[in-house]
Amino acid sequence: MPLLFRWFAIICAVFIALTLSGCSAVRLGYNNAPTLAYWWLDGYFDFSTAQSNAMRAELVALQDWHRKEELPLLADLLKNLQAAAPNPVNPEQICAVYSYVQTRVLATSDRLVPAFAALSTNLQPAQLDHMARTFEKRNKQWREEWLEGSKAERTDLRTKKLQERAEAFYGRLDATQVALLRNQVNNSDFDPSLNYREMLRRQQDTLQTLRDLRNSNATEAQGQADIRAMLARALNSPDPAFRAYLATITAQSCAALAAVHNSTSANQRQRLAQTLQDYETDARVLMQRP
Repeated sequence: MPLLFRWFAIICAVFIALTLSGCSAVRLGYNNAPTLAYWWLDGYFDFSTAQSNAMRAELVALQDWHRKEELPLLADLLKNLQAAAPNPVNPEQICAVYSYVQTRVLATSDRLVPAFAALSTNLQPAQLDHMARTFEKRNKQWREEWLEGSKAERTDLRTKKLQERAEAFYGRLDATQVALLRNQVNNSDFDPSLNYREMLRRQQDTLQTLRDLRNSNATEAQGQADIRAMLARALNSPDPAFRAYLATITAQSCAALAAVHNSTSANQRQRLAQTLQDYETDARVLMQRP
């Protein structure tokens, strides 16, 4: 995921109930989303005082908009998913939900484009150098997690992460279900080296775009157009081979999620429905100002 799109996606995920990471954390996390998002961004930009004040204000405004416009859509989605929870699903249904959520994240991210376009004209060389160093630090961590070690170790890691995510919704998986997850991972075309190569391309694209905007006399409209063009390149890689790879991985992920859901018991699906209902309740409470 490209850095700037990742900024947007992470910020949006915070506003979408902290990616639904746990009911008890949702309301507190959402109400503190501007602060959480600000500190995450500051880790890359090392904001000046003026930039800090401007970005904090933008994030508060984004939350106000999101509370009014996006939370009702999220609450309705969660309600619809509750109704579907007891039934078998197919990969196409999973991918449809994923595509819908992605459109909502994009709608939220677009609200931040003017703020980032304005910020780019005020960035200092030292800040861009700081960003490059932060990239490399996080790239090192990514390499250690996903590129080093044996294939078996990476399979164990992916299976563990998927199991943790599934159990957050369904409760404890049995041995057969964990084996199903592992089989899905083993049969996946996931290639961390391809992901890493694309990640580096997107990072360089981000740095170059920000450098160009800083050094140009672009109008406000042109600056926003350049940021949106960069996001478009991030979402639809210029590399046709990576686009094909990503389409394959997405389809496989949808199939894996459908297989796991269809393996669950009535009690596990009831647990899923209750979890979704709890999230819906949180979203509707959060629609009102705290």
